[in-house]
Amino acid sequence: MRKELLKTVKRVVIKIGSRVLTDSDGALDMAVIGRICDEIAMLRDQGLQVVVVSSGAVAAGRSELGLTDKPRTIPHKQAAAAVGQTRLMQAYETSFTPHNLKTAQVLLTSEDLGSRQRFLNARATLDALLGFGIIPIINENDTVVVDEIKFGDNDNLSALVTNVAEAHLLLILTDIEGFYTADPTTDPEATLIPLIKAVTRDVERVAGGSGSSVGTGGMATKVAAAKKAGKNGVATIMVSGKRKGVITAALRGEEVGTLFLPSDTGLNRRKHWIAYTLKPSGKIVVDDGARNALLKKGKSLLPSGIVKVEGKFERGACVRLTGLDGVEFARGLSDYSSNESSRLIGCKSLEIEGILGYHYGDVIVHRDNLVLL
Repeated sequence: MRKELLKTVKRVVIKIGSRVLTDSDGALDMAVIGRICDEIAMLRDQGLQVVVVSSGAVAAGRSELGLTDKPRTIPHKQAAAAVGQTRLMQAYETSFTPHNLKTAQVLLTSEDLGSRQRFLNARATLDALLGFGIIPIINENDTVVVDEIKFGDNDNLSALVTNVAEAHLLLILTDIEGFYTADPTTDPEATLIPLIKAVTRDVERVAGGSGSSVGTGGMATKVAAAKKAGKNGVATIMVSGKRKGVITAALRGEEVGTLFLPSDTGLNRRKHWIAYTLKPSGKIVVDDGARNALLKKGKSLLPSGIVKVEGKFERGACVRLTGLDGVEFARGLSDYSSNESSRLIGCKSLEIEGILGYHYGDVIVHRDNLVLL
């Protein structure tokens, strides 16, 4: 199955975690980085295009600043990132130079991808870099990022980059062999699961959630990334980045790590952007009839189905849609602002212009701008 799946892969996103790139002291491990770059160079020789999403800047900066633990304040984290990012890029540049490969630094925040125009600009930039034969090294812009514009972790960022880069595979390099039946660091009975056909709630429950002194994401974030990539029709392979030859082995279709199959009902790239890249600005609560119409009949959200509007948002913003039980079941782009939507609660579409004095359309969230979760 793997070899058949990988036949169509021409562009791959490789996410490399902090725990892979650093040694026991938390400093960059040049031997590991060199070996990874050697393997990426082999992929390039085979005609594959590679985009790297790399953690490690904060860890590298922490080491340079003499900090013994992960920075706990935003200024300290930003300072560590500012120092460490140059060291990280230097490490990649040094390791790729023997292969006559050049790198480019791409630093992103969620604001960069939350704007559709900037999202498309980022895609065009990556296409241009790959066209020149350059390997983009992408990281979150930790020197300026705050909670409001964070991706959360580079696992999440890597899943979003598969959409931006229009990649065919996501390869996650972590510090264990793949996805296990339990945490292998605490349970000696844990066994590796080579294939995950779908990321179910049971899979998410097993993943749990933990980080480390050098990383921000645990297994839960990696599974979430595989799920997001899968919704984009992209398979994910999770392997141990500490294992020599694992990158080329994975791309040859060998049974290494864990393969997460893509969803059979993938989203188009724009709807994937709405569902997973945009941060919702508010919430619209709908009645049972509207919820049923959206979930089962493929309808748009009409003002008559709205029960409550929460938060402040402008026209065109991403909003959560929840039922009366408070459970989010969809996201979409609102054709009306929070103030306008509040004034339209329970009204008929024919009454919109009479209430507002103007009329953008008959629906609050159009089906084309709606994603069911």
